[in-house]
Amino acid sequence: MPAKLQKPVAIALSSAALVGVAVMLLATSTMETFRERIFDGFLQRPSEQASTNQVTIVDIDRASLEQIGAWPWSRERLTELVAAVAQARPRVIGIDILLVGADERSPGAIARKLSSVAQDKRVAELALALAESLPDGDKILADAIRKAPTVLGLALDTESKSEAPPAAPILVTGRPNVDGLWGDEAAVGPVRIISDEAKGHGVLLLPGDDDASVRRVPLLVATSAGLQTGFALDVARVGSGASSYLFGGEPVMLRSGPIQLRFPPDGMLRLRPVPTSGQRSREVSAAGILRESGLRAALADRIVLIGGSAPELGGLRPSGSGALVPSVQIQADAIEQILRGDVPSRPSNALFFEILAAMLFGMTSIAVAIHTSPLRAGALAACVAFGWMALALAVAHGPGLLLDPLLVPIVTIAGYAAAALTAAAVTRRSEALIRRRFEQHLAPAVVQRIVEQPNLLKLRGESRVVTALFTDIEGFTSMTERAEPTELVGLLDRYIEGASQIVLEHGAMVEKIVGDALHALFNAPLNLPDHPQRAFECALALSEFSERIRQDPDAKRLGLGRTRIGIETGRVIVGDVGGGRKLDYTAHGNAMNRAARLEAANKELGSAICIGSQAAAHIDGRLLRPLGDLRLRGVSEAVHAFEPWPAAMTEAAKDRYRAAMASIDTDPTAAISILQALAVEYPGDRVLECLCLRAEANGRGSAKVTAFSDRSS
Repeated sequence: MPAKLQKPVAIALSSAALVGVAVMLLATSTMETFRERIFDGFLQRPSEQASTNQVTIVDIDRASLEQIGAWPWSRERLTELVAAVAQARPRVIGIDILLVGADERSPGAIARKLSSVAQDKRVAELALALAESLPDGDKILADAIRKAPTVLGLALDTESKSEAPPAAPILVTGRPNVDGLWGDEAAVGPVRIISDEAKGHGVLLLPGDDDASVRRVPLLVATSAGLQTGFALDVARVGSGASSYLFGGEPVMLRSGPIQLRFPPDGMLRLRPVPTSGQRSREVSAAGILRESGLRAALADRIVLIGGSAPELGGLRPSGSGALVPSVQIQADAIEQILRGDVPSRPSNALFFEILAAMLFGMTSIAVAIHTSPLRAGALAACVAFGWMALALAVAHGPGLLLDPLLVPIVTIAGYAAAALTAAAVTRRSEALIRRRFEQHLAPAVVQRIVEQPNLLKLRGESRVVTALFTDIEGFTSMTERAEPTELVGLLDRYIEGASQIVLEHGAMVEKIVGDALHALFNAPLNLPDHPQRAFECALALSEFSERIRQDPDAKRLGLGRTRIGIETGRVIVGDVGGGRKLDYTAHGNAMNRAARLEAANKELGSAICIGSQAAAHIDGRLLRPLGDLRLRGVSEAVHAFEPWPAAMTEAAKDRYRAAMASIDTDPTAAISILQALAVEYPGDRVLECLCLRAEANGRGSAKVTAFSDRSS
């Protein structure tokens, strides 16, 4: 090779190695999500090929709620549905509804509760005897479950100390590695009287990926009591007539009767996306099953799942198909795959093979780019990239083997580009990838910090004083009952986007978004001067934004409620929690708990913004109206609460209000009179209205200290 080419070749080969390593190491959530979406397309089959046609879903849909009654249904109502399904003699009934805790709504349950609280022993005995003679929701549901093989759902709970229902026996052969299984301290399920009648129990857990889409369901879950099966797997077992599992071997297999599955290391079944048309074809309305006995014949000798597509049930989840689907449909897809023995998975030697192919094709493309024209080299790189994608598609669509569809094409094309680019170009590309990974989750300063140190993949925990701001939309749950899913999601998207932008503009970071609620941190992860005052100003801006968006025609039609806000300052532990494919920068400490409970306290105070004493101490006192002392759950001492003064209130009225609050303990009658007079002068002031109502309820006694839980609505 001519000497003048040695330096370009050395640069090109080094760049190719760097690009190969960078692409492999930069396994960010963005890259992982992109890869999973490609797998979604590769794995999808036509609905007639993706179904064993053995599963029917009894759907608690909107029509069922309109005809039968609003959700949640009582145990008696659910029993009617289970009994109607059982009459058809299905192979198995799987109830995709979490039944945790004893029934509290049936006559028998109410009588038992009266017995437990009765002061008189004779009254307690009579109430208990009456309970035995009255309809009991748990007992009648247990009777209905006894009529057909039934599988019930379990939840995972770190703090639960209740005894979990017994799992089907799992005979382990050899020493299969279970370290990678999803797990928790305990699995909790229905009360004993119900669970004893079930033929199986399975965890209903549906973990989402970084884009929140559900692409996997658990086959086995690790708990402190041992291995617990997933819901779909146990439904398939009972439906197949098997009584136990055999787990182990080399390769590791999971067997139960006719079911034979290659066991993935993480214990998760990777789903093949099913077209929504194929999912809808297996649905039958719960209202139809209850009202039309002729429809029940179609359930005979079927695997029947009872679940709901109505938004009120809270079971709608994003799926790999790109649609928002009920959790029961995801479980049905999993059962179909289990019965086919279809477990898409990564071959054990896939990573080695992918690295070898990537480096081979990458260096070849560099050599060709140096010795031939750019057009020929580009054509070769494109052929290699598309050829690899075609191979990945073929093995995923057929036997379900998952080869990384991105690594080889990216390294090959990057190797071609490396012949003409410098190391600086690679660095810029690396920075762009990191920014796309983090810019939607962390403050810009934190993104810049990670960009400057790309090897910093996890922010260390630290103790710092922060101001926490929690928001919640008033009456959001009831609004979901009136709204269409597309309308609700569209309005919520605009609300969250606007609220998040306001938080960022005030120098804070969006710590978490939970449904309609937004959690913000001021003074984390980097220092922010005057953070309590900034949080106060941010709350005012959020309230103003909330009132503006409530005037939107769509928001008015849906009945969008006020935004309630809680603010408190204190020392917390902040850091990046998680690992592997999911990292979450979050905070833990009393300030977070107090902010959440202060937000909830607005409901009873009538306020929109509730500020704790620690935050108020760093805010201009002239801007704050005292709300009295609150007794928050989990906090031993009373918390002094404040809110911003209403803009319409005069200084004279403010002085009268302060005087009333200052004398409410020493001269409650005079203080309450002042507050009632102010309520007449300012009829729209909900805080004054609530103060007067509590005063009247307390018989004109002290209205200063109020007890609040951490409930929200």
